[in-house]
Amino acid sequence: MLFISEMNENRDFSISVDKSVRFLEKTCYIFIRELKFPFGELMKYVIVYWSRYGNGKKIVDYLAGKLKEKKAETQILKTDDGDPTSLPEADLYVFSAPTEAFNIQRNMRTFMKKLKGMDEKKYGIINTHGMKRNRLNKMEKLLSKKKMVMVAGVDFQVGKDANTGNALREGWKTKLDEFAEKL
Repeated sequence: MLFISEMNENRDFSISVDKSVRFLEKTCYIFIRELKFPFGELMKYVIVYWSRYGNGKKIVDYLAGKLKEKKAETQILKTDDGDPTSLPEADLYVFSAPTEAFNIQRNMRTFMKKLKGMDEKKYGIINTHGMKRNRLNKMEKLLSKKKMVMVAGVDFQVGKDANTGNALREGWKTKLDEFAEKL
C-alpha cells in the first residue's frame, strides 16, 4: 500500500491504481451478477400462456407483477402470438395452461411439442382445472422431452360456488406468491 508521501516518488502509482480499480470492477460485477442484485443483470422471464375464460391471464398478469417487484424483466406471450421455434432468450420460462377434456389445452400442448433449442433451460408450470386432478405431470412430461429443467409447478382449481362462480378460488394469490418465490 502506498502512502501520500510516497506517491510523488513512485512512478508506478497510477498503473497500480488502474490495475486495482479494474480488479475491483471485475470482482464487483461478478458478485452482482451472481446475486442478481437489482443494479446488476436482471433475471429475465418469458411467460407463455393460453386462457379461455381469463383465469390464466389473471394468473400470469399477477405473476408478472410479482416478478417485477423482484426487479425482474418479464415478457408475456399468448401461444397464438409466440413462435415455439424461437422464443426470446430468458433465464426461466413459465408455461400456463388450463385443462380441457382431461388434457392440457390443445394450443399449449401443440406449442410445447414444437419448442426448439430448449436444452437445459429452466421452467415453471401452471395449470388451471375444474377437476380435483391437475395435469402438471403431463406438462412436465412434454417439457422434459425438450430436455428442459423444471424449477416449480403449481395448479389452481377453479370453483363453481355462489361466491366465485367459475373463477379462481380464495387463496390463489398466496399460492402464486409461493410459486413466484421458487422461480
